[in-house]
Amino acid sequence: MNMNEWEFKDLVLGVSAEFEVHINKEMPQMFCQLTGDENPLHTDSKFAQDNGFKDKVVYGMLTSSFYSRLIGMYLPGKHCLLHEMKATYLKPVYEGDILTVRGEIVHLNDTFKQIEIKASIHRGSDIVSRAKIKKGVLH
Repeated sequence: MNMNEWEFKDLVLGVSAEFEVHINKEMPQMFCQLTGDENPLHTDSKFAQDNGFKDKVVYGMLTSSFYSRLIGMYLPGKHCLLHEMKATYLKPVYEGDILTVRGEIVHLNDTFKQIEIKASIHRGSDIVSRAKIKKGVLH
């Protein structure tokens, strides 16, 4: 995977990026081990099904972590530092899902070298998450 190295002076409104992620069974297991979040909604299929879901629900924060890849690798990449992110979860994500992570620059602040990105995560035609991301660009 190549990392973009855009500098602030090279960015314009409307610049966008996207990539795909396949949610495999190891991802939620590693997230559970890392965070210690053993909520049965994420770890027990029967519990999740008994509570109205088709299977174990992938952690929302795991899904949101792909916004980090979006800004750190693609938009703008190497020269950015995350300042703020507001994410909304619209639909559950499950193991085996293929997600498309998208982002677009919607605001540039020349004075502080800050950018704002409107981002979303899709499963096919469904939007499973939306985010507004603000960050600074180092160069």
